[in-house]
Amino acid sequence: MKFLPLNPGPGERIPAAAWVRHRWLWLLAAALLVILIYAYFSRSGKSTGAGAPAGQGAATSPPVAVTEVAAKKGDISIYLTGLGTVTPLRTVTIKSRVDGELMQVGYKEGQIVPKGYLLAVIDPRPYEAALLQAQGQLARDQALLQNAKLDLARYRTLAEQDSIAKQQYDTQKSLVHQYEGTVKLDQGNLDNAKVQVIYSHITAPVSGRIGLRLVDPGNIVHATDTTGIAVITQLEPITVIFTIPEDSLPPVLDKLQAGARLPVDVFNREQSKKLATGVLLTMDNQVNVTSGTVQLKAEFPNKDHGLFPNQFVNARLLLNTLQGATLVPTAAIQTGPTGAFVYLVNANQTVTVRQVSLGPSEADNTAIDKGLSPGDRVVVEGMERLREGSRVEETAPASDNSQKAPATGNSQKGPANDKSQKAPANGKSQKGPATGTSQKG
Repeated sequence: MKFLPLNPGPGERIPAAAWVRHRWLWLLAAALLVILIYAYFSRSGKSTGAGAPAGQGAATSPPVAVTEVAAKKGDISIYLTGLGTVTPLRTVTIKSRVDGELMQVGYKEGQIVPKGYLLAVIDPRPYEAALLQAQGQLARDQALLQNAKLDLARYRTLAEQDSIAKQQYDTQKSLVHQYEGTVKLDQGNLDNAKVQVIYSHITAPVSGRIGLRLVDPGNIVHATDTTGIAVITQLEPITVIFTIPEDSLPPVLDKLQAGARLPVDVFNREQSKKLATGVLLTMDNQVNVTSGTVQLKAEFPNKDHGLFPNQFVNARLLLNTLQGATLVPTAAIQTGPTGAFVYLVNANQTVTVRQVSLGPSEADNTAIDKGLSPGDRVVVEGMERLREGSRVEETAPASDNSQKAPATGNSQKGPANDKSQKAPANGKSQKGPATGTSQKG
């Protein structure tokens, strides 16, 4: 077969039949080119999901490794939290009620003292002397009263016999009453002297921890001193005063009026340690108009002295317990323009965006009021690469990876290592000897 030149020279002519054959060759080549271009773009579009319906392209892409958790049915507590301060039931400043020299201090700074414990002794000698004088005066006047009563008895007999004037009998009768008043006055002076002697020995009015000593022995103290000798704070029981928003007040009022004993837990400043558990005592009688809060007072036994006066704490009041709620980990809840949602895992291992209505939260769990049922599986890790219709595969959490996926690094199991080389999705087959896959079981 003879091919004609594509560029004929001057004076050369190409026959008509040759033109027809060349035209069909060009048309055939153009058709083949169109078919190849169409096939290329068709395959590219199918692999990338361009132009496919929502979720179809994601269904053909590699599955996303996620961690799934099933929603469960359980109880969840409803708490009210607030900032609080530990406040003793009693704080007593120990002062002297008599004047004199501080002779003795019977406590150590920071000591736990019981009620009635001897704390200090003021020089009692002047008051003991006054007590002795009062006792002597009382004895003298009691003797005079006794003698006046005997004379009154004699005058009564003589007056009945008309042996003396009635005026003399009445005078003696008045003298007896006078001595009786004097004896009562002496008895009062005696009791006061005894009290002064008692006051010279200062005892603890309440049980608690005593603070630093404010006055040293040898100093002269007075009843009019404002500083006092020491300060005692009661530790058992102790209270915590904390605040809650005024909007949370009605349910608390309902519980208190019904006689419920609401438990209160207190935590340290970082909320990393629980310090004590007590019960709610009462609340303040008005709302703070500046902060819009109301104060509550809770009482704690404080047997271990874990709560310290004026300590800053975080209080948590248990208001109610929601029974039979649908619970999911808080990490599964996402927030979007339309509100809270979760990625629900379907039976075909694809995910659906499910809008949910949230309830109360406790620790790492959140109650779902609407949108999920117990048993529904939701994604808690790996949702950053998910969208509606994405295919997923469940993987073990990072802490359990070594137990549930021995093929990723267990060099003692040769077949498992060979499989890990054929499945680069687990991300460890590319490490070769570092993962132990270089050994051929």
